[in-house]
Amino acid sequence: QVQLVESGGGLVQPGGSLRLSCAASGSRFSINVMGWYRQALGKERELVATITSDGIANYADSVKGRFTISRDNAKKTVYLQMNSLKPKKTAVYYCNADSEATPPWGGRFNYWGQGTQVTVSS
Repeated sequence: QVQLVESGGGLVQPGGSLRLSCAASGSRFSINVMGWYRQALGKERELVATITSDGIANYADSVKGRFTISRDNAKKTVYLQMNSLKPKKTAVYYCNADSEATPPWGGRFNYWGQGTQVTVSS
């Protein structure tokens, strides 16, 4: 079983930056795709960014040019660097780890972190 531990959430000024981290442990098989998702109050959970084990990244249109996803395979950790953060968009960010390279997800496993809240306010 995979455990995901997130850190880095908090309060940040509009236009500011924040970096989220998610460390995985206890995997039986290799983790292929890792990603970040977010859920704002009253909204559905949405994709923010994903990254493959060899470093290929994919981003939602809403964050392109502002966010950067990266990973350290030795540490089994994925990061999300968030720049130019916009106000009035408080959300909980969730880390995800999957065994597959492509959909359908969860062939062997799919796990979620507990979530970390990001609040953008002046």
